[in-house]
Amino acid sequence: MKIYTKTGDAGQSSLFSGRRVAKNHLRLQTYGTLDELNATLGLARAKNAEPRLERPLARLQTLLFILCSDLATPLPAPGEKDLVTRVGPGHVAFLERQIDAMTAELPPLKSFILPGGAEVAAVLHVARTVCRRAERWLVTLQQEEDLGPHAPVLVNRLSDYLFTLARWANFLAGRPDEILNRDFPEIDHSGA
Repeated sequence: MKIYTKTGDAGQSSLFSGRRVAKNHLRLQTYGTLDELNATLGLARAKNAEPRLERPLARLQTLLFILCSDLATPLPAPGEKDLVTRVGPGHVAFLERQIDAMTAELPPLKSFILPGGAEVAAVLHVARTVCRRAERWLVTLQQEEDLGPHAPVLVNRLSDYLFTLARWANFLAGRPDEILNRDFPEIDHSGA
């Protein structure tokens, strides 16, 4: 099977349903950004040396494929069979359970923290921001087209998960959260 099809050379792409849309269509912007997130998680896995992070990262990449398939496929008309597995409340609950389990190991968070720390944690913070961008595209898409009710909830929870996973990665690496310090002694606040 060849990787190139030449069917997109004129700026069009096919949704899973077969419908042709422009490559800048909201659906493609949304699941394209989620694909970027998945690649960022692949980078996090490549940078990772902590065995306890491997399975959560791999499961998350699988979940993103399910989500992208969901978003690449418009909802079926009433009475029609759905072509793909949709994300559902079980996927959201899975993320929530994982967030709760990691949070139970972490020191309480009482302030904003700076993104960074261990290399894998820094990549996970980048992934979190890519997720937030995907969420903004998803909200715009939801205003234009019908979506399954769980995709927006899942993406919102996913950014919480990535934030917690980044903190947990730092915790496992022995790197404490870097608390935001709003003081700037280098700045003259006298107004002169």
